[in-house]
Amino acid sequence: MPGSAGDATACFRVVVSGRVQGVAFRWHAVEQARQLGVDGWIQNLPDGRVEAWVQGRAAAVDSMLSWLAHGPSHARVDSLERHREPPGPWTGFNVRRALDD
Repeated sequence: MPGSAGDATACFRVVVSGRVQGVAFRWHAVEQARQLGVDGWIQNLPDGRVEAWVQGRAAAVDSMLSWLAHGPSHARVDSLERHREPPGPWTGFNVRRALDD
């Protein structure tokens, strides 16, 4: 229904800790984000964590945050830090690659 809380834009920067690198976490996240229709990006951090920017309809962002809290079956998420942010300029959802990635 137009104008419902599910249509409001939500935006979060997220940092995921645990066994989240080397388990295709980013690639599964891209697939999930695209299914949900959220925009943003995801990248590995040098310290073994994964960082993501997730924005879109509030209901879709909530679903993506729930997915990130457990990840794919072969990952282990120990913690999920969420930081509300103003919306960014991103469209689509992609993997950002570090220089040494």
